[in-house]
Amino acid sequence: MIGPFPAEAPPSSFATFLECARCGARADHAREAHLCPDCGGPLLVRYELERIRASVPRNVLYGRQHSLWRYRELLPLDDIEDAVSLGEGNTPLYELPVLGSKLGLHRLMVKDEGLLPTGTFKARGAAVGVSRAGELGASTIALPTAGNAGAAWAAYGARAGIGVVVVMPADTPEVIQRETSAYGARVYLVDGSIADAGAVVKRAVAEYGWYDASTLKEPYRIEGKKTMGFELAEQLGWHLPDVIVYPTGGGVGLIGMWKAFEELRAVGWLAATEKQPRFVAVQAAGCAPIVKAFHEEKDESEPWPDPVTLAAGLRVPKALGDFLVLRILRQSHGVAVDVSDDRILEMMRVVGVTEGLLACPEGAAAFEAAYQLRQSGMIHEHEDVVVFNTGSGMKYFENLQGRPPVRLERGELMPRIERALEDLEGYYRPLAVEEGRLRVAPDEEGEG
Repeated sequence: MIGPFPAEAPPSSFATFLECARCGARADHAREAHLCPDCGGPLLVRYELERIRASVPRNVLYGRQHSLWRYRELLPLDDIEDAVSLGEGNTPLYELPVLGSKLGLHRLMVKDEGLLPTGTFKARGAAVGVSRAGELGASTIALPTAGNAGAAWAAYGARAGIGVVVVMPADTPEVIQRETSAYGARVYLVDGSIADAGAVVKRAVAEYGWYDASTLKEPYRIEGKKTMGFELAEQLGWHLPDVIVYPTGGGVGLIGMWKAFEELRAVGWLAATEKQPRFVAVQAAGCAPIVKAFHEEKDESEPWPDPVTLAAGLRVPKALGDFLVLRILRQSHGVAVDVSDDRILEMMRVVGVTEGLLACPEGAAAFEAAYQLRQSGMIHEHEDVVVFNTGSGMKYFENLQGRPPVRLERGELMPRIERALEDLEGYYRPLAVEEGRLRVAPDEEGEG
């Protein structure tokens, strides 16, 4: 559905089997599979990496379109012509010099996932997940969502002609509820969190035989998410940054990038000597099970009893892959950090004013975490730091920060604008640090 492809496109998948991330048991990649039948752990796709290394040089990418499908040898489709696409291109990676100077970081970069179809990084997982579900014969897909995953799977399901049923918490932002319905999905609301929505989906899947696309309960969403790692490495000239700061709800993107870097090394596209980034998992203070488990030196998290945060994507009380996230944080010498909603809102404003980036709350949480870690010395001034903004702030219009518009009467002269707008240097740095918090400085309207 996204071709045509050149003749060098692989005739079949390099995927060989599915492997349980917990116990190592194997499952058949050619058949629909969800969780490990032995221990209930998540399944991961494994590839013939040596064959790819021997037959697919890195330079094959040069003539390919800039989309996640350019890495098709490391994606799980039997036939690339089965790919379902909404035109998802590579997302930009660029430096933020003004914000970086305020955060004390020599080279701060953002990878802005808000420019993907449906406005978030969830499009990656949905593109590959829906494509593979179609190959396996799925006619109806069901999933719970904290927000944006449901919208993405609904959009790609519509594109593929597959029915999608989405269950989400009743307090999911209204724009996301409407967006999901607009793609033709059947949307159901439940009281509670994504865990409560998941219980509804689990029962329906067992009753009706629908394809269960819950987070990490099928092996292919993570294969789409890992392309963030492929892109990041390629955009940095096949090098990796010192630190990756990632907002973590279910943790699929973080796990996926770790998997991506391992695969790139195995096929020779990344040098074996290339450094391993330190991962930072960022959660909201009102729902931080992984942060708690990390600092208590536990291998798994415990369900968060009352998850409350405006960052809907971080409102995940217990992630199925939490043990993988915690393992990655420790192996990479990373850390887990939580951020309050107040600081998330302040950082949304700071990022918008300094860099013109409309960050989602989850992305703002990641920027705030980078600031806190720099202040504590856990991130050093001259390290290369990449923050993932996982979606557009437009998905959370009710949380956008800034002064409301001023109504002028007919014929009224507007007041003198603040001095900062006349002084370009000042305008770009209207920030202040108050009690360890970075925020936009008070306005000067009408003065002078």
